[in-house]
Amino acid sequence: MADVIVVTRDGVDGWAATRGGQPVGRLRVLVRPDGRTCLYLREVADDAYAPLVDSALRVHAGDLYVEVDETAHHARDVLSARGFVVQRHEHHYLIPTQLSATGPASAGGRPAPVGFAFVSAAECDVDRLRELDDALRQDVPGAAGWRNDPVRFADQTFADPEFDPATYLVAVAEGTGVYAGLVRVWIRPERPRLGLIGVLPAFRRRGLAVALLNTVFGVLSARGRSEVTCEVDETNTASNALVTGLGARRVGGAVELMRSAELRHVV
Repeated sequence: MADVIVVTRDGVDGWAATRGGQPVGRLRVLVRPDGRTCLYLREVADDAYAPLVDSALRVHAGDLYVEVDETAHHARDVLSARGFVVQRHEHHYLIPTQLSATGPASAGGRPAPVGFAFVSAAECDVDRLRELDDALRQDVPGAAGWRNDPVRFADQTFADPEFDPATYLVAVAEGTGVYAGLVRVWIRPERPRLGLIGVLPAFRRRGLAVALLNTVFGVLSARGRSEVTCEVDETNTASNALVTGLGARRVGGAVELMRSAELRHVV
């Protein structure tokens, strides 16, 4: 007879599933800066999805969001049976850091366009950096309404072990000092991850995004890091065109699902 899945609380905002004393999955609940309550499922065995999700549903009554790999069909079936519906899809890419000389930007980096300078986020005014981040996220599908906490933003950014001042750059308009855009690459052990590339509407179509990426990719390439991961919503035409134009190849995808608060009495 197979061992029964046992789910126990794991801290204030999570649950852990075990079978025969061995871990078979974890679920964490996090309220993001855009107000969304999200479920994060990690290392979950197929038969542990239902008890983990049901444990969270008994506690959290509002709208809930969760993202799963596009190939995780069993997880999607479990979530769909509990009222979760698909909200959006995203592509997962690998982008080469050594860009082709025949592409939109030559390998080795491109200087900042005339009238702009690139500076490390570590040298920026924290409040203005936070406001830039808030503004750019409004154009990211699934992040509308995002507002970083003024008190926690600096710690969440600069104290993150994946933060690197050389791969988190801000484009600054010379003369006015306005923060026009940024590129943020987190340094993960397995592979760097492009977290955000964005330019404010007033400064677009000047080559800032490509130049920011080239500068950071030049740093990574010099360190021997040949590829960067990133995720792009399938409806984000501009970002998909940008990364594929830089030689990105699709390696997978994810699906975001949402369960309405109106279903709070159904488990």
